[in-house]
Amino acid sequence: MKQRWKKIAVAVAILIALAAIVGFTVHQVQSGYTKVLLGTVERGEVEATVSGTGQVKPKTYVNIGATAFGRITHLYVKEGDHVHRGQILATVENVQPEASVAAQRESISSAKTDITSYVAAEQTAQANIEHAQADLEQKKLDFDRYRQLYNEKLVSKQEFDARKAALDLDVASLAQSNAALNQAKAQTDSARGHLGTAVATLRSDVDALSKTVSVAPYDGIVTNLPVREGETMVIGIQNAEGSTLMTIADMSVVTAEVKIDETDIVNVHMGQPVNVTVDALPDKILKGHVTEVGDQALLRSSGVATSQSTSGTEEAKDFKVIVTLDGGQDVSALRPGLSATARIVTADHKNVLAIPIQALCPPPAAAKPGNGEANNTANGASGTGSKEGVFVVRKEAGKLHAHFVPLTTGVSGASNMEVSGAIHAGDQIVTGTYKVLRVLKENAAVKAVTAAELATSDSATP
Repeated sequence: MKQRWKKIAVAVAILIALAAIVGFTVHQVQSGYTKVLLGTVERGEVEATVSGTGQVKPKTYVNIGATAFGRITHLYVKEGDHVHRGQILATVENVQPEASVAAQRESISSAKTDITSYVAAEQTAQANIEHAQADLEQKKLDFDRYRQLYNEKLVSKQEFDARKAALDLDVASLAQSNAALNQAKAQTDSARGHLGTAVATLRSDVDALSKTVSVAPYDGIVTNLPVREGETMVIGIQNAEGSTLMTIADMSVVTAEVKIDETDIVNVHMGQPVNVTVDALPDKILKGHVTEVGDQALLRSSGVATSQSTSGTEEAKDFKVIVTLDGGQDVSALRPGLSATARIVTADHKNVLAIPIQALCPPPAAAKPGNGEANNTANGASGTGSKEGVFVVRKEAGKLHAHFVPLTTGVSGASNMEVSGAIHAGDQIVTGTYKVLRVLKENAAVKAVTAAELATSDSATP
């Protein structure tokens, strides 16, 4: 029994010794290595974007105001309804305007009858003139004949005077007929004037009656309906309760009004492409373009323009940007006021060298001039000063070594950055961690690990 326990003890001791040897060997192998995360330099597209939040708005909307005083008798639409141009929306009580229109139409009918009568009188007067002219011609012939007979002493003076009196009477009759014609014409002109006045009054009355009926000015959606049937509309008081009947938005052209931070607004320009997402439609991306860039800075806390603010407090500011959605997209589900996020593409560079943003770091101490250490002249880091770059990993004598390469940066995207310098597509570079990149030395030996392995190693480190 004692021998058995001794054998077990020896076996355990051997196992412990072997474990110690293995651990020591692993430690020796790994000693001098820095565990890093690696990435690859790739050639592709780098897209710089600026984001802002806001809400969906129609490009055109109108507040249908009260145009007549009175009680609302009918409402033919409700909020959210689609309406068409010319569609009746509501009516206001119209008894008095209808009565005025009816009375004026009767006045016009009476005036037309008077005109007809006066035109007939003109015709009668004209006929009387023609009759008087014919009679006068006859009397002139008789007078001329009797005057010749009288001169030849063939008729008496009494007969001659009778013919002269008849001629004078016909002259007077013709003058009277002409006066009657002129009077009839004057009466006709007066009646026509009264008719014109009645027609103008009718036009005014019809306009007043039409204002008791509200119609849609264009196709759109009823977005606000603050009144109900039976309420009284009031005209002439802007934005007062009872003065606005409803709001109609033309959703044929939809915009998103967003706010962009003051640090990003300098990169936003007219016509830039935009991807718009609406919170209510999370799986749908709508295409648009920038159509307006605000010039006034807005205080983030209040939304008031800085030019209108009386406060001198320095605070964050935004600028208003209007994005118009492109045509040909299904926007039927959009409603004014829906929350939206706009991602504005400010730059788009294709077929360029790109690295993960987190790989960019300042030069290591050995690469900075004036610190008493040799600069890395083999990889071009010499004389770069504080120029940022990346650590390129190369295999040397069977081991991986990190060499700092200064780079010139370009457009920065969401996760990658455009660069140029002494690197090529496919190069392996150190991408993390940030703590490692801060202390990584030039020509340091490194070991590639996964993020999970690095996390486990860090958690095990006392």
